[in-house]
Amino acid sequence: MELLTQQLLSGIASGAIYALMALAVVMIYQTIRHLNFAQGEMAMFSTFVAWQLMAWGMPYWAAFLATVALSFIGGVVVERVVFRPLRNAPELAHIAVFIALFAIFSSLAGFIWDFTIRPFPTPFGRAPFLGSGLISVHQAGMIGVTLALVVLLYGFFRYTRLGLAMRAAAENPASARLVGIRVGWITALGWGMAAAIGAVAGMLIAPVVFLEPHMMLAILLYGFAGAVLGGLTSPGGAVLGGFAVGVVESLAGTYIPVVGSELKLPIALLLIVLVLVVKPSGLFGRVVVRRV
Repeated sequence: MELLTQQLLSGIASGAIYALMALAVVMIYQTIRHLNFAQGEMAMFSTFVAWQLMAWGMPYWAAFLATVALSFIGGVVVERVVFRPLRNAPELAHIAVFIALFAIFSSLAGFIWDFTIRPFPTPFGRAPFLGSGLISVHQAGMIGVTLALVVLLYGFFRYTRLGLAMRAAAENPASARLVGIRVGWITALGWGMAAAIGAVAGMLIAPVVFLEPHMMLAILLYGFAGAVLGGLTSPGGAVLGGFAVGVVESLAGTYIPVVGSELKLPIALLLIVLVLVVKPSGLFGRVVVRRV
């Protein structure tokens, strides 16, 4: 029973990071109807920025907030400079640019900071949480920060004028323009928020997986799995899907002998395929109908 509880809590802690990545993926998808394959590399680059700020002597939480702000600005700049001119380009053009951004951020991080694996500090510590051996204080902190961020985002999108405008622009851009919403800048803000959320995920998971240019590749795939499971049109569903993927990954690696640690990632990929075959819109997503 203790092992089951430990694996459940560990899965929830990992799922918190997958939930953040899934949420970032969904926010981009709702603005341009494409998956951002460079989302993980953007988060990785932001995490290196945080590490550099702390190496220069900045306290952890000051570097954390500065990195979130810089990531938000970076996301807005990427949308304005790169994707705004491609608004009416074919889908393959968007995919090519995403792949190019993936390679650019990965190579740039390796060029600036090299490919040495580095430890990343945690503000929570690594002691057992509440004196038990079920999860560490850092894992509990990952869950707490994720839940706090989800609550803040829920309040933002539910009760603020800007949040409601972003929801309207994602739901029906044409109608949003008719009521005076600047959909172009709303799209840029969505990119900025997705980049900031990804930066939070990167800084929270870096103490666990260590810091290096490829640290977010598997995390992004788990995030994709969570987004597809919950529904690419449902931010709340993506969060729940991310947590579910974390729990499934943890339990499968422990209780299915043939899985182990080596086949956890294929489990996530298999989950994506199964959901797309059985329910393409995800568990909480809606079916999008387009006129042709």
